[in-house]
Amino acid sequence: MACLSIASGFAEPVRVFIFAGQSNMEGADSKVEDIKQFPPFAGLDQPQPEVRFSFCIGREDKKRSNGWVDLQPVNNLVGPELSFARTVRTAIDAPLAIIKVAAGGTDLGNDWNPDQPGGFKMYPLLMETVRTSLKQLDDEGVDYRLEGFVWHQGENDMFNKDYMAHYGDNLEHFIARCREDLMTPKLKFYIGELCTKTIWGMDLRPRMYAISLGQKQAAANVPLVEYVPTSHIAAAIGNPVGLHYHYGTLGQLEHGVNYAEAYLRTIGKASKVERPLKQWPFAKGSTVKLFILAGHRNMEGERAFVQQLAQLKNGASLLRDDPAIPFRYSIGGGYKTSDGWEPLGPAGYYDTFGPELSFGHALQDGGIKDFAIAKFTHSGSQIIDWTPEGSVAKSRNLYPKFIEFVRESISDLSSRGYQVELAGIFYHVGENDMSFGPYRKAAAERLGSIVKQSRFDLQMPDLKWYVSQQPPTDDKSVNQFDVVADMEALAAADKNLIYIKAFDLPTKQEKQLVLDTAGVVALGEKMAAAFLHNR
Repeated sequence: MACLSIASGFAEPVRVFIFAGQSNMEGADSKVEDIKQFPPFAGLDQPQPEVRFSFCIGREDKKRSNGWVDLQPVNNLVGPELSFARTVRTAIDAPLAIIKVAAGGTDLGNDWNPDQPGGFKMYPLLMETVRTSLKQLDDEGVDYRLEGFVWHQGENDMFNKDYMAHYGDNLEHFIARCREDLMTPKLKFYIGELCTKTIWGMDLRPRMYAISLGQKQAAANVPLVEYVPTSHIAAAIGNPVGLHYHYGTLGQLEHGVNYAEAYLRTIGKASKVERPLKQWPFAKGSTVKLFILAGHRNMEGERAFVQQLAQLKNGASLLRDDPAIPFRYSIGGGYKTSDGWEPLGPAGYYDTFGPELSFGHALQDGGIKDFAIAKFTHSGSQIIDWTPEGSVAKSRNLYPKFIEFVRESISDLSSRGYQVELAGIFYHVGENDMSFGPYRKAAAERLGSIVKQSRFDLQMPDLKWYVSQQPPTDDKSVNQFDVVADMEALAAADKNLIYIKAFDLPTKQEKQLVLDTAGVVALGEKMAAAFLHNR
């Protein structure tokens, strides 16, 4: 690793960021060679010589920079610092440096404990690494300031009842000690949400929820601490059923963007792409059909990238904003929302898009006129989060927000002088649910409760639901639950529930659970075909 020379040409100090935590900060189950699969992050497999990097990563077998080097992947792993640095540098013209200390399987109650560090003694290692790195800058006459502390940790604390119950208190104390020991009383902390898209977000839901409450407690009680949502970002696809414990390559790259955007907001440099609907395409007093799209990973478009659309037949046309189709959205559980209505076009975070693009254009091709699309998704959710009852993890309950989103969409169109016809709710069945036995077993029943309650709350007893499903996970551990038969029975008992089997996608999908760009486009076309056939 090449040593980094001191940057010149900057009139301000080097902004130094600390990255610390456990495996999902370390970059577990990521691979540098996989970066090329994800067009928005092309080039991050290469060193970034304009950014300083000092690190101590790993547990038993630690990888150390032993001084400052160019920012780069370490040990073939992808960490969030790579995309963080590029995103920040794209927005501001300032020198950056990153100090990273991370080790998988470590906890705040013991390893990172500032008072009585045990286990791998991560807290003293953190202080030693930061102080040594900063001293080297001092010795070289480099002007710098500690700018932020990015923390992603907590999974291991949920396995100890005492650590779990006191995570919030322990985190507050950790923050206070870091500020005291580094003599930076106003150091800003960015606390990363634990990813509910992983298997732990399902089988250990109450424990994950407890840690999240502790994280939010620290963010609420301690000044200059921000809680950063991360449950919407990609998660690794494991074997045999697809579920995993870590973000993996794509998730890590998106992980870093999240922290960068949080930081840029705090300094007033948040970027926003304006996509206003300049003129409404409908005549006053006309009837507008409103289509609601809802769901999880593939309705959001986790692995569908705009850079790959032009390579598909007729894909280039989907890249263009269509002002004839008003579009509003709340995606990632509210991580990104539209500014009112926009023209239908690619609007996902991380250069992604969902089936709404091909859905809208297929409706047009089918002769449907005067319609709008509203999309509400959270790729980090499971079906239980959409039920009226929700779960013990109350903050993850989406049903009230979803119904309010539908009502707001109807109300807004009505206030503009249009007659609104709610043409249907198009819901893509939760992908993760199909890989976890208890959730797969309950999927149809839970969906039925959502449908029933939505009709009651919206006062539309005949509201049509179009429920699409890709081939469910095929593994002996879950095949005992015939979810397709359950969905068929649900639809057979409800004349206004149309079950769409998206079992014949045009290309073989590379990964379980998630559809690629072509698969997401095909899903939108299938949803539109189902509506056109049943209108």
